[in-house]
Amino acid sequence: MLKKIVFMGTSFFSVPILKSLYQNGYPISVVYTQPPKKSHRGMSFFPTPIQSLSETLNLEIRTPSSLKNNKEEYEYLKKLKADIAVVVAYGQIIPKEILSLTKKNFINIHASLLPKWRGAAPIQRSIMNLDKQTGISIMKLEEKLDTGPICNSYSLNILENENSENLSERLSLLAAEKILDNIDAILEDKAVFKSQDDTKATYANKILKSEAKINWSESARNIAGKVNGLFPNSFFFYQNQRYKILKVEVSSKIGEAGDVLSDNLEIACKEGAIKVLEIQKEGKRPQKINEFMHGSQIKKGSNLNNA
Repeated sequence: MLKKIVFMGTSFFSVPILKSLYQNGYPISVVYTQPPKKSHRGMSFFPTPIQSLSETLNLEIRTPSSLKNNKEEYEYLKKLKADIAVVVAYGQIIPKEILSLTKKNFINIHASLLPKWRGAAPIQRSIMNLDKQTGISIMKLEEKLDTGPICNSYSLNILENENSENLSERLSLLAAEKILDNIDAILEDKAVFKSQDDTKATYANKILKSEAKINWSESARNIAGKVNGLFPNSFFFYQNQRYKILKVEVSSKIGEAGDVLSDNLEIACKEGAIKVLEIQKEGKRPQKINEFMHGSQIKKGSNLNNA
C-alpha cells in the first residue's frame, strides 16, 4: 500500500527537497505553503516558490493563512490519515492538535546542527557568528521551537567568504539527498531519535532590518560576516545616498574607523579594514568595484562616519 506524505514548505530552500521526494517516487498527497503575497506595488499576487513547483508537478496545494484554531485544516488532515509530514522552512507554527494527525509524526529539516541555532535565521546567524561549520538536522516537530529529538545531523563546512544565499543552496541540496534515506527509515520504524541537550542550545533570532546597517566601529571580520550573512542587504549611507555592499574581503590596511583608505574602496574598521569587491548604489545596478569607483563621490580620504 502506498504511503501518504504531507509536505509543508514555502521558501526556495524547500524546493530541492520537494523535488527530490517527487522525482524519487514518494507519494505527496498534499502540499501546504504560505498564501500568495502581494507584489510591492500591490497590483498582483505572487505564489511561493513551493506553490509554483507544486503547480508544475500537479500536486494538490493548500494555502491557509494560519493553522491555529483552523477546524477546516484539522478535519482535512484527520480525514487524510497521512503516514508522515515533512516540514521544511514552512514559516508557520503547527499547533499541537495538528501534530498528532500523522502516523509517523511531523518531521522537520532544520538548517543547523541542533541544538545550535534554533530559530528563524540559522544560516544567517552561523555566518555572522563566523562559524566554520554548519549543517542540517532531521528531527521530530514538537510544540516548542526546534526542540524535538533528532534522528540524524549532517555537517557542511562554511566556505571562505561564503554568503547566505550560496550556503542556503548547498544546505538545501544536502537535505534533498539525505531526506530519502531518513524518510525510509522513519516509515519502517528503523530511525533512532535522540533528545537534544538543551544546555547547549543557542538561538538564531529573526533578522531585524536595523542589523543590516554597517557600523564601522566593529572589526573587519565581523563586518565581513555581516555582509555575507545578510546578503544582499548590508548597507551604509554617504551623502544621503544608500549603498549596499554585496561582496568584501578583509584587508591588511589600518586607519581610523570609517576612513576610505584607497581608491579601491578599502575602508578602515575598528580592527583591520575591508576591501569592497561589489557594491550597489540605491536605484542603480550592482557593480564591480573598479567600475563603481570611476564615477563615485566616495574617494580616498573620505570618512563614512561623517556621511
